[in-house]
Amino acid sequence: MIEKIRKQKKILIRIGLGVLALVLIMALTSKYFAYKFKPLVKAQIKELVLQSTDSLYHIEFSGIRMNLLTANASLTGVKVIPDLRIFKKLIALKKAPNNVYHLELEKLEIRNFHLYTFLRHRKLHITQLRLDRPDVVMVNQQFDFNEDKLSRPNASPFDYISGYLKELAIHTIDLNNISFKYINNNGVKPREDSVKNLNITLKDYLIDPHSSADKTRLYLLKDVVIKLNNYTYATPDSLYHIRLDQLDFSAASGKLNIQSLGVVPRYNEMEFAKSLGYSKDRYAIQMSDLSLEGINLPLYILKQELLAKEMTVANGSVRVFNNKALPKLITEKIGRYPHQLLQRVQGKLTIEKLNVSNVDISYSEYDEDSQQKGTITFENTSGSFSNVTNMPKYKAKNPWMTADLKTYLMGRGRLDVGFKFNLEAKDAAFSYSGLLGSMDGRSLNRITRPLGMIAIKSGDVKRMEFKIEANDRVANGVMKFEYNNLSVNLLKREEGENRLVRQGWMSFLANAIILNPNNPSKEGMLVTAKIHEERAKNGSFFHFIWKSLLQGIKHSVGITEAKEQKIKTQIARFEQIKHDREARQARREKRKLQRERAKRHKN
Repeated sequence: MIEKIRKQKKILIRIGLGVLALVLIMALTSKYFAYKFKPLVKAQIKELVLQSTDSLYHIEFSGIRMNLLTANASLTGVKVIPDLRIFKKLIALKKAPNNVYHLELEKLEIRNFHLYTFLRHRKLHITQLRLDRPDVVMVNQQFDFNEDKLSRPNASPFDYISGYLKELAIHTIDLNNISFKYINNNGVKPREDSVKNLNITLKDYLIDPHSSADKTRLYLLKDVVIKLNNYTYATPDSLYHIRLDQLDFSAASGKLNIQSLGVVPRYNEMEFAKSLGYSKDRYAIQMSDLSLEGINLPLYILKQELLAKEMTVANGSVRVFNNKALPKLITEKIGRYPHQLLQRVQGKLTIEKLNVSNVDISYSEYDEDSQQKGTITFENTSGSFSNVTNMPKYKAKNPWMTADLKTYLMGRGRLDVGFKFNLEAKDAAFSYSGLLGSMDGRSLNRITRPLGMIAIKSGDVKRMEFKIEANDRVANGVMKFEYNNLSVNLLKREEGENRLVRQGWMSFLANAIILNPNNPSKEGMLVTAKIHEERAKNGSFFHFIWKSLLQGIKHSVGITEAKEQKIKTQIARFEQIKHDREARQARREKRKLQRERAKRHKN
């Protein structure tokens, strides 16, 4: 029994020594062949890059490591450099690409290059190429001869490798923590943008006799996946930070998702404009869910044109604040309507449909007279825009950008509003119409008290309908505003205190002389207000819309120019009566004082 055990141990030791010797031989053989292959592989890599790019690029690397046993390899100190002399020649031949790339990285890893398949079938299959922390510079220059170029190579890349390979396939190419710089060379001066911590995965890269003609492939790839996390960008004026969290894009699906996007002001509401020294709108934007579908990535890469079938913005808020107590910066805002600004966007942009869902919008002002903040809100805003574009070819087919929105004014009254923007009109022609449903008028006190010094005591809004045609100079339209039981208090700020108090006599005059308490009246007469509002040159788009609607509201409730003049006359008469009464009282006091002095003098 003991002898048997000894024999088994000897056998196991021999097997172990044999396996160890085999592994050692394989390792040494692997190192030997790797050493022998290195010059050949190095030369082949450089030749492949030159041939496959028409000599536009050449690759440099400081070192190469190969392990045939594990079928792994790596390049260190890698640089892919364009030859600008070749680029100029390609331009002359009308073969130059729109984009030229510079690439630098410390290390490129090749994992599992399937040595057996390579040696037996002359097919190089690589499981993964990994590039960590690459620096990429992309220079874009648009050429007319590339206008209709496809996202597939003109000549098959297989022609470049067929002499020594039957097939080249890479399952995934991972570029991690990319530092990316984009240089736009299409203007008078180059424009630069940059982003860091970008991750890109290229999937299923294939060169064989048929891959270049495969219409399901994008530049020989099945998919391009882009991820970006925790990106923060300071605007050029340093007033805002753009914050983006978790961007995901897939070229195969053409869909881009952004989990969170924010425009965050550097200063709080009251300090924002103070840092500038003049009154200016402050924007605070937060969106929790954005997506674009049907993105044409080849078009963007080739021409820097963003084309998407549908975009959705959901679950967020837009808050605008202006401190009106500060001086105004008088600047002409003609030419700055939304559809005009869209045409001035430097990038080419087309979104066939833009959806908005569950977005709260508010506008607030701090008033110098009341020393209070007033706010108007449009809550749970939803709807869609169509034909959002600045591209001439799409505007020629359809020059109208439209919007249909549903919102709740002050969270109470449903407001349906539609816009039509003429994208080609030189006078920026547009129109808007809407319908406001029933609501309690007192809900508007959040804005009328601090900004208009008017408190609505009562008022039941039944329906407000408006339709207006406008351009960058004037708005004309009509409004039908139906309401009941309208009564208001006029307010003033208590001197030396931060509170508003009622003006009794003025409120009486307003309710008795100016306001129509009901529309239609008790006799059934409906006041239809005509609107004619001329735009102030320094007035914004939303200010112009608000002033137009306010004119219709004022005329509907009875505040016409004639009535305003009448109340001004009444107020002036009242002030004169008050002045005369105070003057008589002063004269009486003076005579009384004189009599008392005369009496003391006699005594």
